[in-house]
Amino acid sequence: MNIISGGTGQIGSALANALLKSGEAVTIISRSSKSAADWQAKGAKFTVADIYDTEGLHGIFQTGKNIFVLNPPADPLTDTDLQERKTVASLVEALKGTQAEKIVVASTLGARSGSRIGDLNTLYELEQGIGTLGYPYQIIRSAYYMSNWASSLPIIKETGELISFFPKALKIPMVAPQDIGELAARFMTTNNGPELNAIVGPELYSPQDVADAFSDALGKKVSVKVIPKQDWTNAFKSVGFSDEAAASYAAMTEIAANDIEAPKNAVRGEITLQQYIHDLVKE
Repeated sequence: MNIISGGTGQIGSALANALLKSGEAVTIISRSSKSAADWQAKGAKFTVADIYDTEGLHGIFQTGKNIFVLNPPADPLTDTDLQERKTVASLVEALKGTQAEKIVVASTLGARSGSRIGDLNTLYELEQGIGTLGYPYQIIRSAYYMSNWASSLPIIKETGELISFFPKALKIPMVAPQDIGELAARFMTTNNGPELNAIVGPELYSPQDVADAFSDALGKKVSVKVIPKQDWTNAFKSVGFSDEAAASYAAMTEIAANDIEAPKNAVRGEITLQQYIHDLVKE
C-alpha cells in the first residue's frame, strides 16, 4: 500500500494519479473529506486526519509500505514558522515504529538550517528528522512551483499586471507540480536511488517570462509590477499575513532571489512554464 499525506494537493494528486494509473494501491490522507468520493471512484482509499493528531497518523502510516510525506503550509494568519515546525515534529513522530519500506519526502530547493526563513528551514528539519528514523528514504527538493503564479490570474485578468517580488528579468529554477508528482511516483515504486534529489523545469524562467506566458494565453498584454525589497514585509501583511509570517516569507524570498541554484544533476521536468500557464488559463 502506498500512503500519500497531503494527497489532495497538486503534488499529492499528481502522485496519486500516477500510482493508480500503474495499478498501485493508494491511500490518500487529507484534512478534509471534500474530494473523498472522487478519489474513491478512481480506486483509492481515502482517510481524513488532522496532522497534529500524531497517534491517528501513526495508525494510518502503520498500514502502508511506501509513504509520501508532505508538510502542509501553515495558515499565514498564524506564526507559520512555529506551526510548521510543530507539524514536522508530528509527522516524524507518527512515522516511528511503522512497517515502512520506503519514505519519499517533499522538500524544497535551497532547504537549509536556520530560523524564520519559511519552508527553507522547516523542510530542512523534516529532512533531518526522516533521516534519523532508519528507513530507506528519498528526498525531493523541488524548484519554485510554477503553481505559485496561479493566484495571480484574477488580478492579471482585472489589471493586466503580474505582481512579483523578484526582479522581472531574474531567471530562477521553476517546476510544474505534475512533474514533481510523477518523479515521486517513480521513487515510491523503486527500491534504490539517491537519498537527496532535486527537480527543476526544462529551463530557468523569469517573472517576465511568466508575464509573457500569461499574455500569450490570455491574448492581452501583461506587464510586470515589481515590489521593492523594502516593501516585501508590508506587502505580505497587506494580504493578511501575521507579522511573524510576513517576516519569515520576506526572508525566504530574499534567499530564493539571491542564493538558490539548481544542482547540475537535478532531474529536469518536461512541462514548460508556457504549457503550465496555458493549461492554467484554460481551466
